Amino acid sequence: MHTEPLSRRLLAEGLGSALLAAAVVGSGIMAQRLSGGNVAMALLANTAATVAVLYTLITLLGHISGAHFNPAVSVIETLRGRLLWRDAGAYTAIQILGCCAGAILAHLMFELPIWEVSTHVRSGPAQWLAEAIATFGLLLVVIGHRRAEDAPWMVACWIGAAYWFTASTSFANPAITIARSLTNTFSGIRPIDAPAFVVAQFVGAISALGVGRVLFPAARLELVVRDHELTGSDPRS
Repeated sequence: MHTEPLSRRLLAEGLGSALLAAAVVGSGIMAQRLSGGNVAMALLANTAATVAVLYTLITLLGHISGAHFNPAVSVIETLRGRLLWRDAGAYTAIQILGCCAGAILAHLMFELPIWEVSTHVRSGPAQWLAEAIATFGLLLVVIGHRRAEDAPWMVACWIGAAYWFTASTSFANPAITIARSLTNTFSGIRPIDAPAFVVAQFVGAISALGVGRVLFPAARLELVVRDHELTGSDPRS
């Protein structure tokens, strides 16, 4: 459980979510402008910026809020007993607001309209499967990493790889998905396509929780012990 006051944790989650979304959308805009129509180069630049920002933000803010920046992560951490449900609701709200603010900030930096309705089509079973897989892997890293200092590079590396091996280019985050529906640029997604992405992301996250409990029993035991410490009962009973 986190010991920082909720207000400080929400500030970290909101700021981190905003900067993450600004990096994803902003690097997409810059990459599209400079790549001369070469989509592979644009995606490579977008990937590099996202990986660097993720690593930095998780390292910077992880000790304050856990550096979720992602409602799927917050829900799974709540189911694992590491976050209170009332706090998870606040986390989710600030993550969505932060990501949307980040997309708007990116537009302002590149002299685009404050927000636009995306027309970038991202739909179909292959895309939904890709989102489920991307989120599954992300949450498996969150659940299974053994040392706190490993989380930044492992999460960043997974997302960077998933940009390239998934058909959806790995949104893996409901808040980012909503924010990217507000930009009609390289990283955008049509608002009509966003709900199916979000459903697929939560399916992947819940699946990772089930698999993680089997693969990483030590983590599960740690949570049981923590729960009994909080209630004052004996875990052996």
